[in-house]
Amino acid sequence: MGALGELINGFGTALSPENILYAFLGVLLGTAIGVLPGIGPAMTLALLLPLTYALPVTSALIMFAGIYYGGMYGGSTTSILLNTPGESASVVTAIEGNRMAKRGRAAQALATAAIGSFVAGTIATLLLALLAPTVAEIALLIGPADFFAIIVLAFIAVTSVLGSSRVRGLAALGLGLTIGLVGIDATSGQQRLTFGIPELADGIDIVIVAVGLFAVGEALWTAAHLRRAPIQIIPVGSGRMSRDDWRRSWKPWLRGTAIGFPFGAVPAGGAEIPTFLSYVTERKLSKHPEEFGHGAIEGVAGPEATNNASAAGGLVPLLTLGLPTTATAAILLVAIQTYGIEPGPRLFDTEPELVWGLIASLFIGNTMLLVLNLPLAPLWARLLRIPRSYLYAGILFFSALGAYAVNASPFDLFLLLAIGGLGFMMRRYGLPVLPAIIGVILGPFAEERLRTALQISDGDLGGLVTPLSVTVYVIVVLVLLWPLVRRLLPRRAAGSVLSEAAHVIDESHHHHGLTESVSVERGDGGDDRRP
Repeated sequence: MGALGELINGFGTALSPENILYAFLGVLLGTAIGVLPGIGPAMTLALLLPLTYALPVTSALIMFAGIYYGGMYGGSTTSILLNTPGESASVVTAIEGNRMAKRGRAAQALATAAIGSFVAGTIATLLLALLAPTVAEIALLIGPADFFAIIVLAFIAVTSVLGSSRVRGLAALGLGLTIGLVGIDATSGQQRLTFGIPELADGIDIVIVAVGLFAVGEALWTAAHLRRAPIQIIPVGSGRMSRDDWRRSWKPWLRGTAIGFPFGAVPAGGAEIPTFLSYVTERKLSKHPEEFGHGAIEGVAGPEATNNASAAGGLVPLLTLGLPTTATAAILLVAIQTYGIEPGPRLFDTEPELVWGLIASLFIGNTMLLVLNLPLAPLWARLLRIPRSYLYAGILFFSALGAYAVNASPFDLFLLLAIGGLGFMMRRYGLPVLPAIIGVILGPFAEERLRTALQISDGDLGGLVTPLSVTVYVIVVLVLLWPLVRRLLPRRAAGSVLSEAAHVIDESHHHHGLTESVSVERGDGGDDRRP
């Protein structure tokens, strides 16, 4: 049976009344929490992860798919109305979206973001359904040495995101790899980094790490820099997109999809670079370039479509290789692993009902988001009036409740506080969270693949050298050397599209007060002097 036939069977699973209800709850909760200031989709997923423990695995992941897309939509709402992106991929939306809102066109900005997300998400999910089985078949031919090389590429890529400090990224990755080492070594049976504490013998649960770094760390950081001034919220209004808005938006939606999906689908992908590329592309192709910087609708439509297409593309390496490329995908991987399921090349053969039901639910959740959020945008805007002191107190409470629910162990609460403190210090010194969480998740997997490859070769390092691994290592070297090469290039050659995009983002960050959470995700550096 082909991919389309399997997808039809997946709709049979996803369209059951029970799973439709869970998809709706996921979309509703994801949007309601994701719309709150400073909370991106990754933090939303981490916060709501414990809610799915009592559910069947298929229903839980369908609910999480709804939370995933709902949290992303909520992030665009705060970007447009408050100029407060919840993650780095939403920075570009804030540039033109907030200016549209200040010109009285908040409803049109939210509408083009919602419809663009729907169009891009639908097309990208269809591409996911068509391409993922083929990628999984190819992945079956990849040996342990090749997998180790690909994971090394993923490590280097997440520490080299546009605008990041590579040293800080590598430091964060080192922290994550260290946390991943805690516990009993599966090969030798020796305890590592447990300091004689029995509760650490089984390692640190990834759920506690994710909730601690994202939710608790962000709550503590915000509490330390809480603004006294009330939040100024722009009224949404009830305007609709005009014919001219539609004419100017549909091409950016399609171009954004074409840019975002390939970046998300490669193991070293992510949404930051493609959203920057989309913004610059739209600015160059627009018939109204004078509006950019003053609220151009193309500057919202293109990046939002790119963001959602990249998110769907990110499920390709997640489901076929078990490699998360974004913080949100990393939390999704945690959710899958809590049920004892390991994403990888054989997932499509061992869990076809689960994986195709999940893919089909992405179509359903995407449609629900469009139907639900276009009329309810004014309601979501009212949630922004919740005082941040109450908001983050609630986040700390639910984080502690969720951490305790993992093993019903009081020790986990102390562990959660310690990791939350680590998350706070990472924000204080500008260490990005994404490399740390990727290191915790992929570190043990990389160690296992490395040991397997060396066991096959009887300890000979030549066992790590294959045609594919050499190609991947060449790419790694190029990524590491690119900053040096860029400095040696002539000034005109160095002024590429990426450099122009970085200039646009830095200018917006400098003049329009984006939040600390964005600087943390991009690795720009946290400064305790910031509000």
